[in-house]
Amino acid sequence: MDMQTTFAPLVADHKRRLILFLFLMTAMFMATLDNQIVSTALPTIVGEFGHLERFGWIGSAYLLSLSAVMPVYGKLGDLFGRKYVMMTAIAIFTIGSAVCGLAVSMDTLIAARVLQGLGGGGILVSIFAVNADLFEPRERARYQSYSSLVLMASGAIGPVLGGTMSDLFGWRSIFLVNVPIGFVVLAGLATMLPYRKPARRPKIDYAGAIVLALTTTSIVLAADGTELFGSLLSPQCLGIIAFGAICAIAWVFIERRAPEPIVPMTLFRNPTFGLLLIISITSGAVAIGMVNYFALFLQTTTGLSPSMAGLLFILLTGGIVCGSLSAGRLIAARGRYKPFAVASAACSAIAFGALAFLPAGTPIVVIGGLMLLHGIGIGLAQQVPVIGVQNAAAARDVGAATGAVTLSRMGGASIAISIYGAIIAAKLGNVGISISGVSDIEQLTPKMMAALPEATRQAVANAYASAFSPLFMTAAGICFIGLLTALTLKNVQLPGAAKKFDNNTTAAAQAAE
Repeated sequence: MDMQTTFAPLVADHKRRLILFLFLMTAMFMATLDNQIVSTALPTIVGEFGHLERFGWIGSAYLLSLSAVMPVYGKLGDLFGRKYVMMTAIAIFTIGSAVCGLAVSMDTLIAARVLQGLGGGGILVSIFAVNADLFEPRERARYQSYSSLVLMASGAIGPVLGGTMSDLFGWRSIFLVNVPIGFVVLAGLATMLPYRKPARRPKIDYAGAIVLALTTTSIVLAADGTELFGSLLSPQCLGIIAFGAICAIAWVFIERRAPEPIVPMTLFRNPTFGLLLIISITSGAVAIGMVNYFALFLQTTTGLSPSMAGLLFILLTGGIVCGSLSAGRLIAARGRYKPFAVASAACSAIAFGALAFLPAGTPIVVIGGLMLLHGIGIGLAQQVPVIGVQNAAAARDVGAATGAVTLSRMGGASIAISIYGAIIAAKLGNVGISISGVSDIEQLTPKMMAALPEATRQAVANAYASAFSPLFMTAAGICFIGLLTALTLKNVQLPGAAKKFDNNTTAAAQAAE
């Protein structure tokens, strides 16, 4: 059953809602930027602290803790009210940022990144849940398209901003800049966001929260198995997979008996919820999971420099902007989201299917056109899973449903990154010693490739093109799964804005302010 059609906004004044939305987007930008901005500063950090073997943990520690707490924060917002739960998440993230900027060792930095993630996961989930309180379902589609743009903008400018700030002010500045921003956002939310007290008494599902955190941690660790343990088939990685499977089974049994489960099993009785989770997983796999591999593909098969490859990403980002804004406005006007889920998966499947058959040396304009098509595909359905589950869930479970769908997107990205990396490593491992003058093809940088003789450079480009062909076919297959899932969705009509509220509802909303 879909959510009730009457809707009382948490804030009645439109200008005040817009200001609050700006604060929310600032918090989202801060949390999502932080994982991207670190990438270009990592060599500098390792140069100061050493411990190259722990290099991967600077990023993985943040992703681990962020993923583990997402569903928990969603449920806490349902139980205690979203205002103070979100402010707590921002405070934790701000403190974590300060500790990162003041870190004295690699271990301190990794621990501080865990603390940052504990706050960042709460920010990402709480923002979508607060949006659900501020905007009615159709209007929410338009504003969540702006949220999607913030997510994409952080991914696009993060590496550039991180490198620039590291050069000008030192790597610590990329963390310390979050401190004043965090205080401003906290002050804005404290003064302008009303507190809506939930009608029920909180009963925290501690066992479910702990077991779910262990499950998601196992998924992220297993997805990073190649980097962390050397192989997905290593004993450590297989042990983590087995442990995660046991935790997942135990979590289902716990949730079925818990008075206030972290993710209510009743949500799965609505087929729309399960279908949207699958769409969210496939979306994360081809949207978030593919970004770094696009950069590698461009630099190895076309000969583009890192800066020129970065410029080509403007087409991908531009497609996302066009698709997201168009879909947001059309969903707001017509109230249906299924067509955009179908069109999104179809666009990306066509783009990856075509990329799989491109030889090395294909004109840049062709690759750019396919990246644009994929970007449009991402944008068209960027907000569909969140809008869909918030509409399908009962009002009391909106936070839990939002947390689940956000986590599924991150989980899809983590698993896909692992799969893509394994494909590339397997294909390149077979050709690494067959090219004269190249001892290890995976160690070649763009500058080193540019210095190779023409024949050798062409052989390397062909090797990479062959390796990327099965990778793109895999991505196309994931998109096809998303397409089939989207086709089976009900063509739900989102409720429009209520023309008027009853006196009790209006009075309650005013009292909350």
